[in-house]
Amino acid sequence: MGAGKTTIGKALAKRLTYRFIDSDHEIEARTGVSLPTIFEIEGEDGFRRREAQVIAELATLDRHVVATGGGAVLRPENRQYLQATGFVVYLDVPLPTLCERTRHDRNRPLLQVRDPLQKLKELHAQRDPLYRSIADLVVSGSRITAQSVLHLMNKEAGESWRR
Repeated sequence: MGAGKTTIGKALAKRLTYRFIDSDHEIEARTGVSLPTIFEIEGEDGFRRREAQVIAELATLDRHVVATGGGAVLRPENRQYLQATGFVVYLDVPLPTLCERTRHDRNRPLLQVRDPLQKLKELHAQRDPLYRSIADLVVSGSRITAQSVLHLMNKEAGESWRR
């Protein structure tokens, strides 16, 4: 949530000459409504069901960079699809940076609370171990670039990441 998955994903896809897909944008395109509207009508569980369906479909694609929503790792089936079908990069961004990046974004239903930093801490505590359990590469910092991710992918996994 605010780590830069879409920004890095688009740039990485361009460098690799792959196609880029953001799972949240795909859900919005399929439903014709915004994520906050889905959360309002169906709740988080309804959204997560839709997200799991989209991730299952996206996991079958070749030569794609897929950015998932921050909570995608909460469902075991999503972790299984991602780990089995792609090279998973976890962008581990410091909480103050995440808070700064998301503080005015009304398109993040889970952060529409009195204390967004506290909520980010709770989400991080829940999601971080799950990301680490499936990540092929963890990239930490607040100034992550597509070039640095690609460099680390090649350094850590050589060409084997192109599965």
